[in-house]
Formats: sequence, C-alpha cells, structure tokens
Amino acid sequence: MTTLLRLRLDTSPEQKTRLLTLQAAFAQLCNALAPVVRDTRCWNRVALHHMTYKSLREQFPDIGSQMVCNAIYSVCRASRLVYQHPKSPFNLARPGERPLPLLRFADSCPVYFDRHTLSLKAGQLSMYTLDGRMRFQLALRPEDETAFHEQKLREIVLSRRADGEFELTFWLADAQQDPTAGVPPANDEIPEYLMIEDAA
Repeated sequence: MTTLLRLRLDTSPEQKTRLLTLQAAFAQLCNALAPVVRDTRCWNRVALHHMTYKSLREQFPDIGSQMVCNAIYSVCRASRLVYQHPKSPFNLARPGERPLPLLRFADSCPVYFDRHTLSLKAGQLSMYTLDGRMRFQLALRPEDETAFHEQKLREIVLSRRADGEFELTFWLADAQQDPTAGVPPANDEIPEYLMIEDAA
C-alpha cells in the first residue's frame, strides 16, 4: 500500500524568499549534472554519484552535501522519464546513435528532500535551506499521523503550486515493499519545469 500526502506550507514573505532561493540553487545543481548524463548516457544513481559528487561539492560549496545527493537523485529520476519511458519522444531506443538531448531544469523545478534534510516530529516540520533550518507547524489528520508511524517514507518533494505557494508531497509505502523501487511519476508527460534541448 502506498500513501500520498500533500501539505501546503503557510510561508511568511521571508520564508518564501528562502524557499525560492533554495529552489533556484537546486536547479543549478541539476543543470550542472545534466550534461554529464547526456555525454556519458549514465543515469544510474550510484554510478552518477561516484562520477560527479566530489566536483559538485567543489563547484557548489554553499549547498549541503545531502542536497547534492538529492539533486543526483532528481536528475536520474528525470532522465529515466525522458530517455527510457516508452511514450517519451526522446526514448533512447528512438535516436539510436544520435546524441541525446540535454535536460534543462527551470528554477521552478521540485526540490527533493530526505530524512537528513527534512524531519517531522509531533507536527513540527524542520527543513534544510541554504541559510539554516526552517520550521513550520503542521496540522496533520489522525490518519496522516498513523501513516507516518506505520509506513516507510520513500520520497519528499517541495514544489511550487500554480498560485505561487509551496507544498510538500510525501510518498509513504509499506515497509515490506521493495525499497529500491522508485516512485513512479504522476503521469507519463514531461513536466513543465523540464526543458529538452534536442541535439538534432
């Protein structure tokens, strides 16, 4: 069983600015990774981590080490959707030996978190930003609290809604489910924040 929770963040203007800054920095990280993926045709998370982690930490010293790991995850996830999904016009099987298109992440791209960069305890949310932790009080329904205690957290995503406000999405799954299985995209369409620069 999988549970999907979406929680809107009630941000002050200062908090919103900090989240916009984090989102833009995360996009920069992803865009630094994208040419490596295109040139090496590697979007295996572990292999890409070994290839790029050290240089990314040197290139982006102000961004925490775990957020670098989360950006690698984000790029691998997007690459699977663009290069491997059967319905993608950029599916690897279609171009053959042609160069792969380059992925470009807009500043509105989602930011991926994990248990090191975001925590939730007794309704108190603590999340990483570039200038320290940000805290929110969340009013969770009893069934949401139960899901957090009984299911395993698979993915946490911060995204900007159409109205400009931020929300967090939590994917939780039963502990016995395969932990290596990625969370599938909501649909098979390439998201608006992802631009494709075709080499052809």
